[in-house]
Amino acid sequence: MAGLVPISVRDAGDPRLADYVRLTDVSLRKSLEASQGLFVAEGEKVIRRAIAAGYPVRSMLVTQDRLAALAGLADDLAAPVYVLPAEIAEQLTGYQVHRGALASMARRPLPSVAGIMGAAKRLVVLEDLVDHGNVGAIFRCAAALGAGGVVLSPRCADPLYRRAVKVSMGAVFAIPYARLTDWHGGLAQLRAAGFQLLALTPDQSAVPLDEVTLGERVALLLGSEGDGLSSRWMGEADQAVCIPMSPAAMALGVDSLNVVAAAAVACHGLMRGAGGGVSRPE
Repeated sequence: MAGLVPISVRDAGDPRLADYVRLTDVSLRKSLEASQGLFVAEGEKVIRRAIAAGYPVRSMLVTQDRLAALAGLADDLAAPVYVLPAEIAEQLTGYQVHRGALASMARRPLPSVAGIMGAAKRLVVLEDLVDHGNVGAIFRCAAALGAGGVVLSPRCADPLYRRAVKVSMGAVFAIPYARLTDWHGGLAQLRAAGFQLLALTPDQSAVPLDEVTLGERVALLLGSEGDGLSSRWMGEADQAVCIPMSPAAMALGVDSLNVVAAAAVACHGLMRGAGGGVSRPE
């Protein structure tokens, strides 16, 4: 290897590996990652996307059986690369590291909500989604379908949590996002910036999304996995909209899509009138 010489480690308790300890323990990881200003990216493709997006690498962990295949990635780093037997990596992290590579990355300061609005024409706004996989998948939908940014309520799951990053396939690095500091009155900031607030609901009495006249700037509000949008956010919206279900599906009791599928369909629908895409802030 042309870069730093990989460091062989055979003790899961080695303090140099502290960034990777118990990756499946959500409570521990929230505390550790917040206090240390880090997140963990998994797999070569996601790690490369994080680096390309400007996130500094603190260190990388590679399983011994994958070292040769990941040599090119390791060569590019100016950070320590720790090589572990697969069983030690599993003991350290709490799960089998299938992709063979983890990288501890330094977080960057989040932009403000005003900062991501910029010239964006379409935003996705998430209220209290706590499942990291769902948040990651919605980021992937939003990025793929041209949304200009994602706004999170204060209690939404962290998009840089390992599972969210993994499910998004690195899309969390491709689309700007910000977190509201005020759940109660935060939507007023979007309305003041000229955004039409559309609240997505499974209620089939709402206006079908494809029948809504979309404004120049539109923010789609998506609620939590179980309860949907709060009554306050529903009341704050300019209009409640739905994705129509087929009569046959309704007869079978299938009256809605899950939040990720609904986000994908709705994001596609939002592109009407967006000029074939959106302008994103630099």
